[in-house]
Amino acid sequence: MNTFANELRNVFRNDNNTLVKIIVICVIVYLIQGISAVTLLLSLQEYTTYNYLESFFTLPASLDKLLYRPWTVLSYAFLHADPFHLFFNMIFMYWFGRIIVEFIGNKHILSLFVLGAIAGGLFYIGIYNLIPFFHKNVPHATLIGASAAVYAVVVGAATLVPNYTMYFLFIGPVRIKYIALGYVVISYISLAGSNAGGNLAHLGGALMGYIYIVQIKNGRDLGVFIHRFVDFMGRIFVRKPKMKVVHRRTTTVTTHTTTTNTKGNVQRTTKTAVSEDAATTNQAEIDAILDKISATGYDSLSKEEKQKLFKASQDL
Repeated sequence: MNTFANELRNVFRNDNNTLVKIIVICVIVYLIQGISAVTLLLSLQEYTTYNYLESFFTLPASLDKLLYRPWTVLSYAFLHADPFHLFFNMIFMYWFGRIIVEFIGNKHILSLFVLGAIAGGLFYIGIYNLIPFFHKNVPHATLIGASAAVYAVVVGAATLVPNYTMYFLFIGPVRIKYIALGYVVISYISLAGSNAGGNLAHLGGALMGYIYIVQIKNGRDLGVFIHRFVDFMGRIFVRKPKMKVVHRRTTTVTTHTTTTNTKGNVQRTTKTAVSEDAATTNQAEIDAILDKISATGYDSLSKEEKQKLFKASQDL
């Protein structure tokens, strides 16, 4: 038990595994959901108390309810209805999240997840309240699940590297742009079904995934406020080391100037220190590499280009 606890703590101590952290948090929340539901059912013989507690974290379609529970626009994404709901969300989150981490770095997976969840939730609320077809469901409709956030990650990966290929059993190689397109089309044609709210959230998350990556390619990070918040919380709760060691490479250039006057030769020496930071990959080069991936696929990159892309992702 101690070993498991240590391994779990190590997951959250590592700064470079945000994808795994998100998945672990969703699993833990689901376990808490399940244990709480069964415990309350066995002790009180009904789900009323559990449903009441859960309502504080599910996203309502009603604007009146949302006014008193604004945090639900994000908290709903960490709840799931059943094990299969959780499993399929997390497996696709992992598959496509690895692509995001590989090409543009670890921090962007959190931005896509959070922004995708928020966008999906707001899209669901907006459509339910604006389109008459859904009005009858507004008073009692609620939303749970990470699907909107996962759709943001899937579509984001497909926007970043559309020709990246995944291999499926019995199907073979499939480019991820077709997978993402299939996701979106299925959600749209399912809007008149029983899970209309969920499919609306899918579409909102997918749209955010596309917009986020397009803005990243244009040099703008829509998730910068998320990074700043995480850094702020880290400064509060994470103990800082007493001493910080910074390695810099310094090249000293020595010039010698000799002058002569009537009293003899006088040699004057001037030393100039030039500080050189570790080399960083030029953003224009990275953009060119990403454009090449979009056009011809990751495998078309040279060894040097792959190294530059990897180095840039580590620096993010």
